[in-house]
Amino acid sequence: MRILYYNWVDYLDEENRGGGVSQYQRNILSALDEQENVDAVFLSAGISYDLRKRPPRWEKSRHGPARGRDRRFEIVNSAVLSPAHFSFGSATQISDPATEACFYSFLEATGPYDIVHFNNLEGLPARVLELKSRFPQTRVVLSLHNYYPFCPQVNLWYQERETCTDFKGGQRCGQCLPHAHNQKQLRLAHGLAYRLKSAGISSQSRLFELLYQPTIRLGRRLAMTVKGIRQTMQRPKTGVAAGAHRPPASSSPFAKRREEMVDLINTHCDQVLAVSDFTGKIARGLGVRPDILQTSYIGTSHAGSFAKTAPRALPIQETEVLTLGYLGYMRRDKGFFFLLEALKSLPQPTAKRIRLLVAAGRGDAQTMSELFELGRDLAGLAYFDGFTQADLPNILSQIDLGVVPVLWNDNLPQVAIEMHANHIPLLTSDLGGAQELSNCPEMTFRAGDIASFQTRLQAVLNDEVDLDAYWAGARRPTSMAEHLVKLAEVYRPSVAAAANSSGSEIAKQGGG
Repeated sequence: MRILYYNWVDYLDEENRGGGVSQYQRNILSALDEQENVDAVFLSAGISYDLRKRPPRWEKSRHGPARGRDRRFEIVNSAVLSPAHFSFGSATQISDPATEACFYSFLEATGPYDIVHFNNLEGLPARVLELKSRFPQTRVVLSLHNYYPFCPQVNLWYQERETCTDFKGGQRCGQCLPHAHNQKQLRLAHGLAYRLKSAGISSQSRLFELLYQPTIRLGRRLAMTVKGIRQTMQRPKTGVAAGAHRPPASSSPFAKRREEMVDLINTHCDQVLAVSDFTGKIARGLGVRPDILQTSYIGTSHAGSFAKTAPRALPIQETEVLTLGYLGYMRRDKGFFFLLEALKSLPQPTAKRIRLLVAAGRGDAQTMSELFELGRDLAGLAYFDGFTQADLPNILSQIDLGVVPVLWNDNLPQVAIEMHANHIPLLTSDLGGAQELSNCPEMTFRAGDIASFQTRLQAVLNDEVDLDAYWAGARRPTSMAEHLVKLAEVYRPSVAAAANSSGSEIAKQGGG
């Protein structure tokens, strides 16, 4: 069986972009490497560009780690910049004939593929889902790790401040991003980075920083100057008010974008995999056909830790300190700033029973100042400037209670799975899939509600939560082997139904 996996960024990206999806991709390719008669290839797009505008082309990855080069490919000069907000509002997110032709050329040259599994559509025109018109034997699978098909900001998160529950026929999308991106400038920035990395200069090196940052700053200033001149020359001489010729809401390009995305998915995908029931419910509500949509909890390499670890007694005596762990990003939608505010307003006796552990890439000076100031009001603070999988055992060993305070419909955070798999109980908001790991209402608070969060935290400190019942009702983490068995049913449903007798390698090996 030959499988093509797609995501917008290389799963071995040196800058660790792609978050939990990249980690999932690393896990699944590693697991497939242990199986016979399964050949997995990876493709990315929307990151690498030539400095001069040229047609899209595909090539083996020329940068990043040396391992896996034979199966790591990328489309250079895609008309759709990645990540999604870099091409926010661009019609190329739906269609671009040149990029689509390049994608088909790649399939023809490196295929045939039994399965094309999109772990995202960012970086490609969505019309590539029509590939079955050229490759009718190929099965098309799409995983919903975010909400990109319905939201060009990918996370249904309005103006970087609140969950979007109604896009008002697309009107709100046009007002969503607090700043507009200059796609020409971003393409040049991607092009410079690609050129430097292809020359062997690591994006993590001091030399890359010295060459990249000054050039980008100069380019930004030049672009702003040129833009100002053009706006002056093109300024209308009449008194027509700005926005006077806006199209009516019914013809919003964002409404059309969502409609076309959903139609392409419903027409051309054999299966759509939601990574949580929560995600699936939203997708159905936004028009994805129920008969092709199913929940598929992603496999994790940490699943084995669930059998090797045991629930630990929480420090709940009045003289004991509980370590609350936050892993991920210092972002508003992830609930990081909500968490700081909620902990800052704790009554002093409660605050002195909480030690906060944060493992997240360093924020700006003001954010770091607020974090360390909060640490002085609590029983203590432990800070890790980001983390790798190798760092996790040490970090997780220090956490008594994990917190997932997301303010958006977070599909199912990888960090939540990792903490859960190590028998760390989770205090989660009521948005997103993390709450499905425990299925425990007593450990769920209303998203963005400080009083609700504090009430649930105090209940834990007061020993009012039955942790035996918590773990008895918890979802056992899905191993990669189990996940591959489930994928076999998706990839080849007729074969997987009789996996033990049909010789389906991915099902047989995954079940071992």
